[in-house]
Amino acid sequence: MTAPSHTERARSFDAAAAQYAANRPSYPPALFDAIEELAGRPLTGARVVDVGAGTGIATALLHQRGADVLAVEPGDGMAAQFRRSHPDIPIVRGNGNALPLAAASADFITYAQAWHWTDPAHSAPEALRVLRPGGALALWWNTTPLDIPWLAAQAARIDRRFGAHPAVEQNSSGARAALADPTGRLDFTRRKVRWSRRVPLDTHLANIGSHSVFLVHGTEASTAFLAEEKRLLLDAFPDGIIEETYDVDLLVAPIT
Repeated sequence: MTAPSHTERARSFDAAAAQYAANRPSYPPALFDAIEELAGRPLTGARVVDVGAGTGIATALLHQRGADVLAVEPGDGMAAQFRRSHPDIPIVRGNGNALPLAAASADFITYAQAWHWTDPAHSAPEALRVLRPGGALALWWNTTPLDIPWLAAQAARIDRRFGAHPAVEQNSSGARAALADPTGRLDFTRRKVRWSRRVPLDTHLANIGSHSVFLVHGTEASTAFLAEEKRLLLDAFPDGIIEETYDVDLLVAPIT
């Protein structure tokens, strides 16, 4: 089977938007504390553009933090789910490579699990164009802590069966690629924030099944893998409750 293209993987989420919204993990308050600390300014009252907003998981948290937030999302299915879930938050269609926004119009640009879907040769200059002086670019990923044995073993099984996104490391972070800034003007500071959630096994499986690596390989391959994964995890978690642990890998670059 030919490896799915970057575009195919990016578009795969549209058909699974409801699954994504229902099962993907959120982000802890400590993440937003860290963004404010590293940016040197509060989110409250700031004009925030959340790019690759998807179903709005991060966008809604930024809104709750008091930000004046605008979502930017390229996908039809994801944008439709966003509007159903967050009718009070504005959303425009577009992507990070060509932001549909005026120059110097944002205090923050954020990417939650999304920077690796852009071409940094275009998205980095676009972020610099749209950000105001004193603003900040913040990128983050919920990553898999490979110091937790069952998570490391699961990550290895997924990589062996399906492979990984070329811009994403085994722990599911795209930070290494982001740090190769093509503009030379993004001085990122990196921070990791650990958190966890307890969920039913079926929620955990639906979460990992909503990742592009599963979506592009089709229902048959994904169903077979997830059925075997359920059997393995029931041996380890016989009560059917999984504690998913994440390290949020955060990069923040203030703009002077």
